[in-house]
Amino acid sequence: MLRLIAALLIGATLSIAPAYAATKVTVNGVPISDIEISQRIKLLALEGGGGSQKATEQLINEQLQLQEAKKYNITITEAQVDDAFTNVARNIKVSSDKLRQILQSRGVSADTMRARLRAALAWQQLSGMIVQTRVKISDLELDKEAAAALDTDSSYDYILKEVLFISTTGNASARTGQANAYRKAFTGCDSAVTLSLNYTDAAVRDMGRRHATQLPDALAKELAGLNVGGITKPRVTESGVSMLAICAKNAARDTSFIKNKLRSQQGGEAMKAESEKYLQELKSKAKIVYS
Repeated sequence: MLRLIAALLIGATLSIAPAYAATKVTVNGVPISDIEISQRIKLLALEGGGGSQKATEQLINEQLQLQEAKKYNITITEAQVDDAFTNVARNIKVSSDKLRQILQSRGVSADTMRARLRAALAWQQLSGMIVQTRVKISDLELDKEAAAALDTDSSYDYILKEVLFISTTGNASARTGQANAYRKAFTGCDSAVTLSLNYTDAAVRDMGRRHATQLPDALAKELAGLNVGGITKPRVTESGVSMLAICAKNAARDTSFIKNKLRSQQGGEAMKAESEKYLQELKSKAKIVYS
């Protein structure tokens, strides 16, 4: 009887013993386990899906990124990872605690997301040091592209005032009616504030100088068709109903804003391409062994 009880206890102990992680791949001698891959698959499922191959590939890439960052003495602190985790939560409009609950409900450890964030932060710093030096953007080509993008509607410089009918209840239609009444009575920037006093929760603010290329295309087009003293049609915004009044207007073929936008776009694309190239270089030199 004692032997039977002992056997049962041993069996029970074995049945509840924790599962040990099995190494599925090593990257320059650093193991990636089946548990890490399983966790990454679950995390990918929250973002639209991805199987074992995609999860494994991500983990290999991140390990290479961390190893390369270490060579350049790049260390990501827990505080930096905390901030990145908080930003992820903020982007999906939840608290950090709520994000942890969402992950947990899907069987994903918060450490799985934190590990990915740590690698992303390290790679971002490394890219700033190494990849950025490889990116070359021609100022001459940017000037040509910016000049070609400049049309009649975007060839004006303005001094603007914004007239805002504040909406706290979300009832934009009522405020739009009042804004239209204001627009009909509007005679110019000098009387903008005085006219706004006839309405509740109406504000006038100086926007200062704005070039057309700084404005949305539809708004630039409307302003181009108005003279000094004109005011745009009401537009619903997050704050209420907005109109722009033209206090001054001059022809100005300023390409600097378009050029900066193009530089940002092309720089981002070039950085991404060079970053991917850099990662492929690391992968080609790495010792990656699948179990």
